[in-house]
This record gives sequence, C-alpha cells and structure tokens, in this order.
Amino acid sequence: MADNTFMLEIVTPEKILFKDEVDFMVAPAVDGEIGVMKNHAPLVAALKIGVLRYKDGKGAEKKMAVSGGFMEVIDNTGRILAETAEPGEHVDVLRAKASKERAERRLAQRDETINRLRAELSLKRAIARIRAAGADY
Repeated sequence: MADNTFMLEIVTPEKILFKDEVDFMVAPAVDGEIGVMKNHAPLVAALKIGVLRYKDGKGAEKKMAVSGGFMEVIDNTGRILAETAEPGEHVDVLRAKASKERAERRLAQRDETINRLRAELSLKRAIARIRAAGADY
C-alpha cells in the first residue's frame, strides 16, 4: 500500500464494482457526508441516496451515484455495501434527466393515487446520477 492510501471496496448485490487503493473518500451518510482518509477510526454508517466521491491513487477524483446501503471502515479498508451504485462516467445523463422530469411531474400532481414516497426517491436517485456524471440538473 502506498503511504497515504487505503483500500476502498464498493459492492452491490450484483458484483464488486470497485476495489482499489484511494487517497480519500467522501460518502453520503444519513447524518451528513463522512470523509475518510488513511488511519480513520473504525466506523459503521448508514448511507442515503447521493454521490460518493473518492480520489484514486493517481490523483483523479471520481464520483459514483449510490442509492443507500452501509459503509464500514476498519483497518485501513473502507467498504461500501450499496443497494445500487453507478460510476459517474457510465451515467446516461439524458435518461437520468428524463427520470428527474418524470418524478417532478408526478410530485406536482395532486392525485391521491400517486405514490409520493416512490416519486421522491426516484427524484433523489435521478439527481444523484446527474451529479455523479458532473452534469447540471
């Protein structure tokens, strides 16, 4: 391991999405963003829908949209167990913006048959995907 790096693993139910050494990570925890660097104290935190940021060993900052899950940090290893995760460079921005607009339209309706919680979560996921891609929303 390099001097100032720690191992980061990002895992979804389908696969290990990322596993490599990073300089730092910022995760969207339920109680606010949590930054992690080498030698961080052990912790477990619940994650909310948002953007996970990390700087790889080459100094490039990467973003990933996550939609909930948990984070564990122990012995210079950070593990993200996410319900879903999508690297920013893989996000279809047009599709994400269309999803955002659909959710906003549903939330604007005053129809009692609309599942508002589902529409709000869809909106949050779309915004996280757009932000992870680095696009304006």
